[in-house]
Amino acid sequence: MNPAALSEQLRRSWAIAKKDIRIYYIKGPVLIFGVFMPLFMFLAFLMGSRQLPLSFLISGLVGMTLFFTATAVSPAIFPWEGSARTLERLASCPVTVEAIVFGDMIASTLFGIGITILTVLIGLVLGLSLVHGVTLLFAILLAACCFSAIGMLLAVPPTNVPSNIMMLSSLIKFPLVFISGIFLPLEQMPAWGLVLSACSPLTYFTDLVRYSFTGTHFFSVGTDLAALALFTIVFTAGTMYLHRRTMPQRM
Repeated sequence: MNPAALSEQLRRSWAIAKKDIRIYYIKGPVLIFGVFMPLFMFLAFLMGSRQLPLSFLISGLVGMTLFFTATAVSPAIFPWEGSARTLERLASCPVTVEAIVFGDMIASTLFGIGITILTVLIGLVLGLSLVHGVTLLFAILLAACCFSAIGMLLAVPPTNVPSNIMMLSSLIKFPLVFISGIFLPLEQMPAWGLVLSACSPLTYFTDLVRYSFTGTHFFSVGTDLAALALFTIVFTAGTMYLHRRTMPQRM
């Protein structure tokens, strides 16, 4: 693809992202799965916690917030548009499948970053000190891209019933939360738990958040960033390839 065509597709992706933000990000699932769900899980854990430090708790909340907000709507956008027959009109336009997917990813990335920054501000208001602010901002940006790619990967099954995708999404997202060191410090996990946690990108983001607030970490900062970057590349490439394969089945 020549640079002019690539630039035009990126412009169309941005138009799709603005459409998604305007239409989908004020829906009920965004508030339920993106904002209230991590908050209520955090409060439930807080009441039953064993006097864990505030920095540990807020770091987990930041990790859950970004993960849930960046994956709250993106899995259901294709089924919603497929059932409304708007996806057919979009696919008939001079826009590639990759540009459509990338536009949806931009919207979920921006939404996730915005809500997560508010959560970080709550932590600062509660008295936490931000030791490594630049690392935190870079980690939020990278993790938002990674989690939005996961959200679009969950939308690959060619169904136009949003509830089917949301059920699949929940079955995958909740186990990832519980193996990612959010509720149990990685230092206290058994060997098999560490193996499982290493398979989750949320583990590395939460580790970076805790490093940003406390200066301590389980993995090295370089390992965390490299793992997030690798997950982002793999999930994005897989999402683009699979949606290109399944798009005709949605029509």
